[in-house]
Amino acid sequence: MPYLDTCSRLHFGMTDLVRRAQGHAFGTFGLDPIESPYRVICSGPFWRLRDYGEQVTAQSLLIVAAPIKRPYIWDFMPSASAIRYILGHGLHVHLLEWLPASQTTGKNGLTEYTKAISDCVARISSQAEGVKPFVIGHSLGGTLACIFGAMASEAIRGLVLLGAPLCFRAETSRFRDALVSLVPSGLADAGPFPGSLLSHISALASPDTFIWSRLADAALSVTDTHALEIHARVERWALDEVPLPGKLVHEIIEWLYREDRFCRGDLKVGEAHIGPFTLLAPTLAVVNTADEVAPLGSVKPFLDAIPMGDARIIEYSGEVGVCLQHLGILIGRKARAKVWPEIISWIDSHH
Repeated sequence: MPYLDTCSRLHFGMTDLVRRAQGHAFGTFGLDPIESPYRVICSGPFWRLRDYGEQVTAQSLLIVAAPIKRPYIWDFMPSASAIRYILGHGLHVHLLEWLPASQTTGKNGLTEYTKAISDCVARISSQAEGVKPFVIGHSLGGTLACIFGAMASEAIRGLVLLGAPLCFRAETSRFRDALVSLVPSGLADAGPFPGSLLSHISALASPDTFIWSRLADAALSVTDTHALEIHARVERWALDEVPLPGKLVHEIIEWLYREDRFCRGDLKVGEAHIGPFTLLAPTLAVVNTADEVAPLGSVKPFLDAIPMGDARIIEYSGEVGVCLQHLGILIGRKARAKVWPEIISWIDSHH
């Protein structure tokens, strides 16, 4: 397609700069993220590991951020912060942050990203005197976390997946089918892939999710000051585009979305072939039934195929006041009141 050629990638690279500038303009109205204190305890060429607490004796939990946009969606305001909620329940929180792709890091794919998760898990376990961490991820961060879990189940205590697509069979998701039809096979994997180009493709694949429901949410939130603030902060976050490695985008679209290698058990990461049959860690998945990006059909078939049987799904019906339903589990008030207590209870039961 014409918007995927080299010149168009350069154009969307400039669009990234413009959108980030627009985001900074939003920030002048007090909408910049208000993040919890953290320190960086280790890093690699395209990632860094944040540590949010000194509770070394507490059970550790590693958040695998999604590689799309910035990770502060986990912690962008005190009253809508998943990180603050988790910290408040006595867990020692870490977050794996992916750095924007450059010409030198644009050739990293699933193998390199999984290796980064492995390095972080090893560092956390060493810091906690051998106690294995739980791993949690949202959206493609959850997909990456699950790929790591299927490769190294013995390294973690459990896996929590929030709105994370795992099964990409045809007709499991309208978003999946539209994305595969929009993006031609053989997508070039050279160099960075602009974040705004990925946003553009996603909006074309699901205008209901990324445009119309977003506008409807703003209209329905107009009488609720808190909901309006969340909506505005999500819009500011959505402008904070970052480029992804072209190789990672290529492998996600070809190997996962088009060929469904992970759910079929034919995904090769490094030297290992992985799938649901290699995932032996206890697993909890939360599915927003109002979310087209990661509907129930993109999660349940995978979990049903896990051999251990210690896999559970929590269904969450979404809510008004979150801007994008795909983010509801992280920032929604109903999710915080009803779903997160179940997540913490599940973690406690497997501690």
